This record gives sequence, structure tokens and C-alpha cells, in this order.
Amino acid sequence: MRRILAATVAASVGLLLGAGVIPAAAQATERTSGYTPPPIDWGTCTRASLAARGAQCGFLVVPLDYAKPGGTKIKVAVSRIKHKSSDADYQGVMLTNPGGPGGSGLGLATLGEAIPNDAGNYYDWIGFDPRGVGSSVPALSCDPDYTGYNRPFYVPVTRSLEKTWLAKAKGYAEACDRAGGELLDHLRTTDTIADMESLRKALGERQINFYGFSYGTYLGQVYATLHPDRVRRMVFDGVVNPERVWYDANLDQDIQFDKNMDIYFAWIAKYDSVYHLGTTARSVKQKYYATLYSLIKSPAAGKIGPAEWNDIFVSAGYYVYGWEAVAEAFAAWVNDKDATGLLDLFGEPGGPGADNGYAVYLAVQCTDVQWPKKWSTWQRDNWRIHAKYPFITWNNAWYNAPCIWWGAKAGKPVEVNGKKAPPILMIAETNDAATPYTGALEVRQRFPRSVLIEGVGGTTHSGSLSGIACTDDTIAAYLATGELPDRVRGNRSDKQCDPVPQPDPTAAAATAKVAAAGGQDFRAEVRAAVTTR
Repeated sequence: MRRILAATVAASVGLLLGAGVIPAAAQATERTSGYTPPPIDWGTCTRASLAARGAQCGFLVVPLDYAKPGGTKIKVAVSRIKHKSSDADYQGVMLTNPGGPGGSGLGLATLGEAIPNDAGNYYDWIGFDPRGVGSSVPALSCDPDYTGYNRPFYVPVTRSLEKTWLAKAKGYAEACDRAGGELLDHLRTTDTIADMESLRKALGERQINFYGFSYGTYLGQVYATLHPDRVRRMVFDGVVNPERVWYDANLDQDIQFDKNMDIYFAWIAKYDSVYHLGTTARSVKQKYYATLYSLIKSPAAGKIGPAEWNDIFVSAGYYVYGWEAVAEAFAAWVNDKDATGLLDLFGEPGGPGADNGYAVYLAVQCTDVQWPKKWSTWQRDNWRIHAKYPFITWNNAWYNAPCIWWGAKAGKPVEVNGKKAPPILMIAETNDAATPYTGALEVRQRFPRSVLIEGVGGTTHSGSLSGIACTDDTIAAYLATGELPDRVRGNRSDKQCDPVPQPDPTAAAATAKVAAAGGQDFRAEVRAAVTTR
């Protein structure tokens, strides 16, 4: 789902078709009729991780506007790692998406090697940069210097702060309006769905398989709604709630991120012998906020102010990967006034195209559905939530605020309905903050043949294929044979597994194991795409 500003610049309805919702059949016809893409001209890949595996890369040529299939064309960057099984055992193409929206998925063609028991060998693994993203042409960039050091305090405790952030958000929306041109009007989720259909045709496949993380699960939901006969198998990890797109989804995030930070602060307190930041979650939390307020007047190293400080900690609410690095930077600054770790974690912002992921994130979310146009609505909702859950609420609000002034016209979301979809597999941890667990339950209801694995008690977002055998072996069995656990009655998960484990900084072997699980090529792709609040 959403991504923190620092990560962005360095590397977030019911079953009946109702009034105001575009009927699925009508959208499918509108978006895909009259266009057959040319074959992809495959060549070698320039990205090292793909080249090392003998991957092929090329461009899918698609209409900018599917309502005008003979008009302007754009290019979607695509990668492919072909199946390693015999042709007799081949099970088709596996499209992938790391989330965002705005995440680059070109490197996700490597995902197959992470599937246990060689179950990934039966597929051609397809990565792609969605339209406007990364290596696709054109790629959207509005203001590469929009984010960086010394940004204003996120919480608008004065009218001056509020006006400053409103001006910044409006300015970014206007910059995107100037930079985006016609592209800005064709970056909705349904445009990417149409591109996925074109990709299926270009690959010569009757059906697709799909593995989506975070926002990628919403792509899967919409594709399965519009093209259920084109779906073979799908895995959704970190499940978006289609009932909450997108303003409400961000408010939901604010609550769970705050709760996850309490879990993180308790973990730091557990290892006070390592970090020396306090022996209780409460004392560590107090130290976090005291430091945040102290940075308003005296930024660390002259660069890390309260906004940057908050950004750095957001990843700890996302997943357990990197908990130690954040805690080490926290301790180094509080105990020794050493800002090296903070600067390393924040990264060096700016540079050509640095805001590409953020720009496309907004372009999709601001036009999928109309956001509130009255600032008074945002004020009311965010102050209400901030009163109890302050960790990320205003950070999240300003991240999305350009939607108030977005230049492209907003559409209406597809009513997600999985009644005609084949069996799919979903994975969610109980305390996922980016895509709260209630979303997985909602999608389970809408897809009556789906099965949900719950990582019980976990706080990691989109953490499948991280070495948890209970989860990963289930994925492998499904991809190899279509086998799924039995679906149970009631509004609950169908299978319960351990979550991605919290690291133990006192046990080198355990730490190395978690680091290795999070360090695969595909995991880096996913973390870059979904690291938001």
C-alpha cells in the first residue's frame, strides 16, 4: 500500500452492483475491446539480478487510452524467467505485482525460485513495471525534490504549519498536472487491468496465474472480477479491503500502525541490555516522542527533523525485517548523539525520477475514486484519530493530501465480486498495518472459494515466502497441484500459521536467518514497493 516519503525517494462495497459503481461487464468491454497487442520483442535484461538468471526483457505496447485503441501507444516494461520443468509439466504464466501502487515489479520475475519444493519451476514468471512506473515509457515524475530533509513537522499544531503543508500538497498536485499530460488521465487500476489482459494476449495464454502483494492483491481482485474465466490460480499476500478504497483505507492504517509501534517498543524494551532505551514499552515510547519533539528545534546532523524521524520508524510498523537497524539508530542518537544510522536509514533523497513511485501512487489512488474535496473533512477525521493513535496519522494525511487538488478526473471503483473466480489462496498476518486483517476477511467473503492463511499475532505486511514452512509449503502445494486447505465456516481464517518471527538481537544465528529470509531479490522488490505507513 502506501510508502513512506523517505522510502519513496530512496529506493501505500458489497456483492451487489449498486448505484455509482461501474458494472463489471461494462468496464471489461470498455477497457479491452478492439485491441490486440503485437508480440513482445524479447531481449537481454540490463538489471543484474535478472541478467544473472538468464531472464528475458522487453516491452508490451498498449494504448494510452483503451477507448481509443488506434491512438497513442505507451510501453510497459516486462521481464520473464521461463519454466524449468519439462514442457509437459508446464502450468502457464505467473504474473506478479509487488504493490504500491507505483511499485516496480520488473525484478519479481525472480520470485519463482523462492517457492519451496521446486513448485515455482512449473511456471514462466512474469515481472512488469505498471504503466507510468520505472522502466515503462513514459515514466511519471513530478517533482524529484519534493521530499527530502528538513520538512515541516507533520502534526499541524499551528495554522502556519497547516498552511505550509497544504501549499506543499497543492504544489505537488499541480506539478503532476503539468508533468503528466494525457498519461495522468489513464493511470487507474482498471488501466493496469487492461494492460494485464493485453499481456496475457501477447504471451499467447488462455489464462493467467497471479501472485500479488499489498496493492497487487487489489489488482488481482479486480482482474478476477472482470475476467474470471481468464484466472487459473492466484495468491494474495497482504490483502486490500475493496470496501475501503482509498481514503478510508488510510484512516484504517493509522490505527493499526500505532498499535504495531507499541509492539515494537515492547520488543526494544525486552532487549534493554542491547539498546539501553528503557525496560518498558511505555518508557521507550516516551523516549521516541521526546526525541521527536526535540528534533523540531535541533535536527540530528542538521537534517533529521521530526518528519524524517517519523519516516524512519514507519518501516518498523510494516514488518519485523529491519527492526534491529531502526533500534540501533534510535539508541545511537539518544545515547550517543550519533546520527550515522539515522542518515543511512533515511537515505539520500532527490535525483532524476526519485519521486516516480510516489507520483504513480497518487495518480492511481487519486483517480480510482473521488477523495474528499473539503479540507474540513480531512481535519475532522485526522484529528479524531490522532487523539488516540498519533504515530502516523498526520504523516499519512499529508502523503495523500495532493488528492484534494489532483488534476485528473476521478473514476468509480469496480465492485469486487469473486463469485465466479476459481479457488485462490490468501495470506495475512493478524496485525498487518498496511492492509489491516479485516480486509482479508472481507475478500474471503467476496471470494467464496478462497482460503485464508493467518499468521497469528504477526505484524508483518506481505511476508509470505520468508521461511515459515506452514505458510510457504501451503503456497507450494497450491501452485504445484491446486490443493488448498479446507475452508471452514464462519468469518475467520481457514489455516493458522506462525507469523514471520521477531528478531533476537542477542542470538546471531537467529538474526542471520531472519536477515537471509528478508534479503532475497524478490523481498527487496516487495519491501521497496510497500514500505509506507
